[in-house]
Amino acid sequence: MSDSPGVPIGKAAALYGLAPSAVRWWESQGVLPEPPRVNGRRVYSETELRRIGLAYLCCMTGAMPLEKAAVVLSGSRNDEWRSVVRSHAGVIEEKIRQLQGAHEYLRHLMECPDDDIVEECSWLDGELMRRTPRRRAAAPSLVDAAETLRADGGRDETGDETTAWPSRCTVCGDRFTQPAVGRRRRYCSRACQQRRYRQKTRVSPRP
Repeated sequence: MSDSPGVPIGKAAALYGLAPSAVRWWESQGVLPEPPRVNGRRVYSETELRRIGLAYLCCMTGAMPLEKAAVVLSGSRNDEWRSVVRSHAGVIEEKIRQLQGAHEYLRHLMECPDDDIVEECSWLDGELMRRTPRRRAAAPSLVDAAETLRADGGRDETGDETTAWPSRCTVCGDRFTQPAVGRRRRYCSRACQQRRYRQKTRVSPRP
């Protein structure tokens, strides 16, 4: 075992794959106490290195906010720091449930057999009714449903405020600008539209 009283901040940080600035930040935010100094420089003893390791486990591995990690590392009573850890574990469990639900739905969404999910998917209307606030309005069409609802916050735009918006061609992937009025386009050019038609109808060239 080394007789050295400790190591400088660079080596202390490197032990856990951190930058020295991360250790300084944790100290400035009250997660870690500032260690003793020798000749004006921080020196990290075995205890301080253990404390940095625990900070890493809380903040990096456990994804705890700094204020909660500070309680764990403060030397608080057993029941206090355990309560903080238990509370944060509950937050993580809720996030896991939300992410699992999102993952399951995205896998469900991929089962749509249609090429253009916006224009062609026969499931979409039912999904919107079951899973979005659209269900507040019973009108059969989306336009009729929207007409029955009051806009939240702000006025509707006036006629001279309509602007074009960018889209990507569903065939070549190039960006193009949608017209400000009229039907929304799916292709950047007539050529791409014809190419898509040929792909769908599987027309092969004559010999």
